[in-house]
Amino acid sequence: MALCLGQVFSKDKTFRPRKRFEPGTQRFELYKKAQASLKSGLDLRKVVQLPEGESINDWIAVHVVDFFNRINLIYGTVSEFCTERTCPIMSGGLRYEYRWQDGGEYKKPTKLPALKYMNLLMDWIETLINNEDIFPTRVFLFPRTFSRCARRS
Repeated sequence: MALCLGQVFSKDKTFRPRKRFEPGTQRFELYKKAQASLKSGLDLRKVVQLPEGESINDWIAVHVVDFFNRINLIYGTVSEFCTERTCPIMSGGLRYEYRWQDGGEYKKPTKLPALKYMNLLMDWIETLINNEDIFPTRVFLFPRTFSRCARRS
C-alpha cells in the first residue's frame, strides 16, 4: 500500500497533492472566506473583493494557492491525454507557441512538448508557493513588492 501511494504522489507523476491551509490559522480563515465568496453569485467584483480588516497580501496569497490547486486538478485530467506525440509543442492555438526558459537548465527559450512544459511550469509555481521568503505561512511578513507585483498581472 505504501509503495502504491508513493507511486501516485511521486513528483514525476502528474497528480500533485492539494496544498492545504492549517486549520486555526489566519490563512485558513481567509480560505474559508474565499470559498464562501465564490458561492456568492456571479458578481466577480464581490468575489475577489478584499474582506474588511484583512491584509491584501494574505488575501492575494490565499487566492494564488487556491488557483494553483484548481489548475492542478485540470492539468492532472488533461495530462493523461497529452503525450509527446499528441502534443509535440506547448501552444495557444495556431498563433502562439510557448517556450521554456528558467535560467538554469534552459538558459534560452526552448521549444518543448506540452507535457514537459507543463511539468516544468507546475514545479516552478509549486517551488514559488512553498518558498517562505515569497509566501510566508506562519508570520505574515511579505516582501515589499508582493502586492505591487500581483496588481500588475
